[in-house]
Amino acid sequence: MLSRLLCCAVGSALLVSPASATEDDFNIWLGQFATINASDDVYIRLEAQERFTNDADRLGQLLLRSLVGYRLSKDVNIGAGYAYVRTNPVGPAELNEHRFYQEFNVRLISTEGGLTLDSRTRLEQRTFVERGGTAWRLRQFVQVRVPITRHNKIAAYTEPFVDLDRTGVQRGGLSIWRNFVGVSVPLAKGVEVVPGYLNQYVVRDGQDRADHTFNVNLFATF
Repeated sequence: MLSRLLCCAVGSALLVSPASATEDDFNIWLGQFATINASDDVYIRLEAQERFTNDADRLGQLLLRSLVGYRLSKDVNIGAGYAYVRTNPVGPAELNEHRFYQEFNVRLISTEGGLTLDSRTRLEQRTFVERGGTAWRLRQFVQVRVPITRHNKIAAYTEPFVDLDRTGVQRGGLSIWRNFVGVSVPLAKGVEVVPGYLNQYVVRDGQDRADHTFNVNLFATF
């Protein structure tokens, strides 16, 4: 019963969008995530993401991110890190972003059957070389995983992005809303791939945009 309720809740979230988009784009996003356990309490996370935009015809964004985390308990951890993001859109000038961030992670539900519900709250400080200044952004990520076979799970998440101020690079208020659904496929001990569909709705001062994305992420834990 709990799994059905959670699936319904996440399914409803996936159907929500702020308004009808006036511009659509097909993307392919690839991600590689490595978690290295330095000790029982301390871990390091490294990741790279390649985002092919404009009908997946070009590398529109490259993201490199690192984090050092600390486990406060079995279900709660905190972390802080740095990310470099290069965005190369069609038309506007290329942007190089240096991003510091802090996050708070909580496992809200974990059952013997393998169902999990996780929350991540992330605060970002975004600095752009070309435009100067620092922009603050809050992201709230909630993910559910529901077993469907002995080894596979449905994975679904929702993540709104809220700009805490208005600068030359962000508009203030709700700016992005991502919703994802996919399937986790284990490849080896501590290694899994999660392919799926991601919808990214971008709120803009002009026309809003909806990115329809084939997203494939590879996760490894050492």
